[in-house]
Amino acid sequence: MIEIRQLSAGYNGQAVFSGVSLDFRPGEVLVLAGPNGCGKSTLLKAVAGIEPVMSGEILFDGVPMPRLSPRETAKKAAYMPQERGVPSISVRRMALHGRFPYLSYPRRYRTEDYDIVDAALERADASGLASRLVPELSGGQRQRAYLAMALAQDTQTVMMDEPTAFLDIRHQLAVMDTARALASEGRAVVIVLHDLCLAMKRADRLAILADGALAALGAPEEIFTSGVVDRVFGVSLRRVETDSGWQYYFA
Repeated sequence: MIEIRQLSAGYNGQAVFSGVSLDFRPGEVLVLAGPNGCGKSTLLKAVAGIEPVMSGEILFDGVPMPRLSPRETAKKAAYMPQERGVPSISVRRMALHGRFPYLSYPRRYRTEDYDIVDAALERADASGLASRLVPELSGGQRQRAYLAMALAQDTQTVMMDEPTAFLDIRHQLAVMDTARALASEGRAVVIVLHDLCLAMKRADRLAILADGALAALGAPEEIFTSGVVDRVFGVSLRRVETDSGWQYYFA
């Protein structure tokens, strides 16, 4: 489990958020939501070791992050960023990059690495793209390819920053189904998501960031009844009960 304690992080000495305490729990889908610029992506980058921590601490299974090497951290948590380069390699070769933390130098892939990558491509609905070059793909296809690389890392925690961006509705739902499946296997899944209605339907908990702090943390029912979404976003979140459970919408 990853524990965040009174964390502050930002850029150029300026905190984007301060004093955030949060757990990434095994068996749970946690959605980070909030207005643009509130620090959702920065928080994931800090946990992934990409952005420095200004104060507070991050614990990986009780061990402070500074005591772990980048390779050890990469074996515990996979991070799918929102913005990334477009290398001129095949989708399968890129997915194999997810196995780097487990390889010594020079890198020689093992049978198990290829098997894990093939399973990750299948899970991300990217098997049909395996031989395609990444620059040839549409935005949605690239998103599925990068999801496969994150899944190939085979970690107990999977962090995804806007994984449904550029995807059509079917693939958006498929990503959330994959998140739920990963959680059912005992993994912690953390997703930055702008689609609050989808988050309320599929998440176990939501963490709402606003004004440089954690504004609310709880199950969808708690978040809805608190009215925090209306206050933070300036909208009217409503819901209607259906045969498949609550359906959320904005009035």
